[in-house]
Amino acid sequence: MNGAKRHPARGIETVGSIPPQGSMRAIAQDRYGDGQVLHEAHLPIPVPRDNEVLVRVHAAGLDRGTWHVMTGTPLLMRLAFGLRGPRNPVPGLDLAGTVAAIGSAVTRFAVGDAVHGFGKGTFAEYAVAREDRLAPKPSGLDFAQAAVLPVSGATALQALRAGRIAAGQRVLVTGASGGVGSHAVQLAKALGTEVTGVAGPTKQDLVLKLGADHAIDHTREDFADGSRRYDLIIDIAGNPGLRRLRRALTPTGTAIIVGGEGTGKWLGMGRQFRAVAISPFIGQRLGMLASAQRATDLEELDTFIESGAVFPHLERTFDLAQVPEAMAYLVAGKARGKIAITI
Repeated sequence: MNGAKRHPARGIETVGSIPPQGSMRAIAQDRYGDGQVLHEAHLPIPVPRDNEVLVRVHAAGLDRGTWHVMTGTPLLMRLAFGLRGPRNPVPGLDLAGTVAAIGSAVTRFAVGDAVHGFGKGTFAEYAVAREDRLAPKPSGLDFAQAAVLPVSGATALQALRAGRIAAGQRVLVTGASGGVGSHAVQLAKALGTEVTGVAGPTKQDLVLKLGADHAIDHTREDFADGSRRYDLIIDIAGNPGLRRLRRALTPTGTAIIVGGEGTGKWLGMGRQFRAVAISPFIGQRLGMLASAQRATDLEELDTFIESGAVFPHLERTFDLAQVPEAMAYLVAGKARGKIAITI
């Protein structure tokens, strides 16, 4: 197993590449706030539990959920992450890297394996991840490309699944040039639908490059003007009102709301809950997505990657020390596709 050895006290397999000092470079935060709360730190290398894997992180993805954790908004989420500051000081969820150590109950991976998936505190040289939240890195992707797939790709896949997508449907994706949207467009097209993507004026070319049949510039056109109706809407950006979504749906169409940007300081999910509440009383189906972290979704996504139907659109990479700059770039809406942090 690549020179691995068992650590007698911790019950894990280790590899000689772990620094003997037991410390690592990481980006950390002690309180909630904007990008200025992030700073470089030297922290202890985390120790995996029995069902966890320690990954030497080569790249980490940056997603909007990480911004929510950084800022502690909506405020209700602090009950889970920490009232005054995050319990885990290291942000980051997506990762790709090589296995550095495994817990005693891990059977699917060995030291040295290349993996990607959902970790904890991935803006660091090392991060732990549950075995059931990792998959082998697709051979056709480098580490940066593989790192941006898990959160956005799995969310897109789950949203389409929740929408009961079927070949031949007309599908609308708002926020089509972003992380989740860029994957949703490709997946919907691969599943045999006619896809329309909504994005800003500077990103129309990207939406069409991703495979969309039509692109709508939200600054000049209204997707709910009645000129076209859709069987399925994956609503990722723009926070359109429920009436607008319904105007754009067929009489029996479905809208799945992903995320909760700009929908309230405390809860952040008011529009989603209203959609779920009225759905039983109308002909259309309105729903919300609470995405999950599963290796099975990664494995399904990897089949699309291997077939060439889906490819992570990685626009730009930033070094670990540039995480605050990367976060500002994301929040400003400049990203065309995904951003990765290389380590």
